[in-house]
Amino acid sequence: MVKRNSLLLITFIFFIFINVLNAENNFFEKGKEKYNNKNLEEAKFLFQRSITFNPKKAEAYLYLAKIYNFENNENEEEKNVETVLLLEPQNEEAIFMSMKIELKKSNYTEVKKSLKFFLKICKKLCEEEKSIVESLKNLEPKNEF
Repeated sequence: MVKRNSLLLITFIFFIFINVLNAENNFFEKGKEKYNNKNLEEAKFLFQRSITFNPKKAEAYLYLAKIYNFENNENEEEKNVETVLLLEPQNEEAIFMSMKIELKKSNYTEVKKSLKFFLKICKKLCEEEKSIVESLKNLEPKNEF
């Protein structure tokens, strides 16, 4: 009787775990769909729900950062980019977004440091390096790149 109850409990916990994983993934996938269809308010809500189920889902934070960037909510954008970088330090899109944020703050030293790291790890966004270098040249004319 005890073994049967233990087996039932383990099975029940397994099904709950599977349902939680599916809910998180459903929220994230629906959020991406809403984001791609430019329905940013609903996408934001769905990404936040996804994070509720899986707080380590870096991609959800990245999409939230993109939404906040579009809304010109710099504080929330920066918080979400920082969270992505805590979870995935080599996320090139988050590093690129971070450099753009630091450029707005005129934090050239941080941008230069991030740029060196970005160039070591970039795969998809390597061509974006030119825009960062150009921004640095325009803002700091004494520097040569």
